[in-house]
Amino acid sequence: MRLTLGLLAGLAGSTAAVAGEPAPLVVNPNTGLALSGFDPVSYFADGKPMFGRPELELRNNGAIWRFRNEGDRAAFADHPEVYTPVFGGYDAVAVAHGKSVPGHPLFWSVSGERLYLFYSEEARAEFLGDPGGIIARAQRKWPEVARGIPR
Repeated sequence: MRLTLGLLAGLAGSTAAVAGEPAPLVVNPNTGLALSGFDPVSYFADGKPMFGRPELELRNNGAIWRFRNEGDRAAFADHPEVYTPVFGGYDAVAVAHGKSVPGHPLFWSVSGERLYLFYSEEARAEFLGDPGGIIARAQRKWPEVARGIPR
């Protein structure tokens, strides 16, 4: 079952799925929202997820992103690669195991100035135990995992 929690836009550098193609994103299929309407900049600016407002939306990479204020919207518009969850919002631990499991916007971590999402608190705890190792394994597996995600 595809989790209907929305997430994100393109990945930077080595996490791109296939050159020239946008990375797959976790997006709510009913609303088109990334991150279930949470403001992606709030994870960095506020240290926690905060809901965005419908009147402050931005369309990017096939998803609708919501923001709490104009400043957050402008920051995302200028640097979506910074604020978009890595692996398109798929659980980084699952990706490291070669699986595509949508992450949940309330299970998250910022590591290396990038946002990572997880399916559960257990997956988040596993990530926090070895973020560098999990990120390295997930980056190696991501191209194959991404190719298997329906678009």
